[in-house]
Order: sequence, then structure tokens, then C-alpha cells
Amino acid sequence: MKEKSCLQLRARMKELASERRRFGYRRLHILLKREGWDVNWKKLYRLYREEGLTIRKRGGRKRAIGTRAPMAIPQGPNPSAGRWTSCRMRSPMAAGSAFSA
Repeated sequence: MKEKSCLQLRARMKELASERRRFGYRRLHILLKREGWDVNWKKLYRLYREEGLTIRKRGGRKRAIGTRAPMAIPQGPNPSAGRWTSCRMRSPMAAGSAFSA
């Protein structure tokens, strides 16, 4: 590719990248191909980086920093567990009755 066409390509890349900010070099390559530019994607990627058009990568998942307290190991039965089981035993569903429509 000649120098003049390379400068034209850079200018067109900048135009397209400013119109569509979230498009990367692959999508710009497709758009340029549709316009009739015959350019290798590797060269396009090199020019894309040189022009500073790379889009920022999004941050990853934030993780906890520092030490955490270990989980408490239960020493005996849960005192509130008996209360809930007794309620369930007296419910009408436990006796086998069905819903009335």
C-alpha cells in the first residue's frame, strides 16, 4: 500500500472510530472492506494501535481484599430449629390435606 493511501486509510479509520466508539479493529475492518478498501487485518490492527484507537477493556470482578474471619463451626444443635420443625408438623399440608379450589 502506498504512503498516500496509507494516510487516507488512517484518516478514514479515525472517522469511523469516532462515529462508532465501541467498534474494535475487527468491526472497522469489515466496514472498510464494504467501502472498497483492500487492507490486510494485520496491517489494520497495527495502524489501529499506532493511532491510539484501542478501546479500554472493562474491569473484571472485584474481589475481597485482606483476610476474612473463619466460619463459625456449630458446637451443638440450633435452638431455633426445634421451633420450626414443630410448626411444620402441625401444618395442614403435613397431615396430607390438599388445597381446596
